[in-house]
Amino acid sequence: MENSQEKSNKNLSYPDNLSSGDPHRAGMKPVSFVRQVLAVCLYPELLTDQSFPLDVRLRAQRLLEACDGGSVGSYTASSGLLHVRQSIAEFITKRDAGVPSCAKNVFISSGSQKIIVRLLASGEGEIQTGVLTPMPCPHTLPTLLDEGEVALVPYRLVEERGWAVDLDELHRAVTTARGRCQPRAIYISNPGNPTGHVQTRESIEEVIRFAAAEGLLLFVDEVYQDSMIGLDREFISYKKVLFEMGKEYAETVELVSSHSLSCACIAECGQRAGYMEIVSMDPEVMHFVDTMLCTDISTPVTGQLALDLMLNPPKPGDPSYDTYTQRALELLSDLPGISCQPAMGGIYLYPRLHLPSEFTQLAKVGNTKNDRTTLTWYCTLHFLQKVFVLCLLSHRLCVLVPPDTMEEVLTRLCSFHLRLMDGHCDPD
Repeated sequence: MENSQEKSNKNLSYPDNLSSGDPHRAGMKPVSFVRQVLAVCLYPELLTDQSFPLDVRLRAQRLLEACDGGSVGSYTASSGLLHVRQSIAEFITKRDAGVPSCAKNVFISSGSQKIIVRLLASGEGEIQTGVLTPMPCPHTLPTLLDEGEVALVPYRLVEERGWAVDLDELHRAVTTARGRCQPRAIYISNPGNPTGHVQTRESIEEVIRFAAAEGLLLFVDEVYQDSMIGLDREFISYKKVLFEMGKEYAETVELVSSHSLSCACIAECGQRAGYMEIVSMDPEVMHFVDTMLCTDISTPVTGQLALDLMLNPPKPGDPSYDTYTQRALELLSDLPGISCQPAMGGIYLYPRLHLPSEFTQLAKVGNTKNDRTTLTWYCTLHFLQKVFVLCLLSHRLCVLVPPDTMEEVLTRLCSFHLRLMDGHCDPD
């Protein structure tokens, strides 16, 4: 006879493709603010509709003013709307703690990988362009390189060291490739796709020195920079490290870095927009890039606008920020054993658990010495098993998720936590 737990498991639905990087297909609901602004941009008569928050209507108005004719139906420059490119440059400058970025070096496209492949001149035999490519790598990259008649030069990531980039392996790869192609670039995925690794500053510096010594273009895929999970690692951009290494490298190493709408926290894959920033490129090559892009029709305008929204979410004081923050803050603060400070900035709440001391004994069943075992047991195991919500240790709570999703998660959290504190939730 099935127990209630087994019946609940059978009622759960899962996406049919667990390897897909499409969060909306997997059930993630779109961010309300993004869709509301896009809706107003697509139907400007909604600018006077009081049912939309004021910050939504003001943002839509600014974005429409940036479009030719005040309409998303107009073409843009092939490199993208200047307003959005300026927003991207401002985001990069802030992200990199003041390392300057310029809109003229930012290019918006409908595919961050494809545009880079087009930059790499192809040839035949020993003059064919080669790209050092990590193994494993994004599953679409080999096909794109093949279509562009670019040779894939594999280098293995070291799994035993957390999928580390190994300097000796890079030297082996480039030496082996010479004679059958001309290595001109190295592809880096950081954070790694599909491995999930994140490079340390020391590792990034090694790769930059290697690229400088071998005369290679650095093509850095940083599309998962918003999705940091590990407790002991932070994302540092290649550009920031490059400039902090001094003029010897900052003025000589050519770098192309990319980010994408589909891989960011709002996960708008279907909008098809991303950007690349080109750093320290030879002026003649930059002219070639401009010329090449002019042969393309511009990226869909709604995707460009979504990029602006991704990089500039609601801020404290905006109606769309306060609505979601207050509801979550009130529920969390009212729970025994949980405290939550009001947000002073950003789009997250960061609650703290104060669990009874006896929980430590329940959690340390395996006599582990890990001081974080209690919270790990609560967040990643027990909470997930009981209410089917994955709550990772030291994870924040984003307040921009759709209201119904926020309400459901908070309800499950409150119910579980109260039952646990009252002793009605069997920890076994």
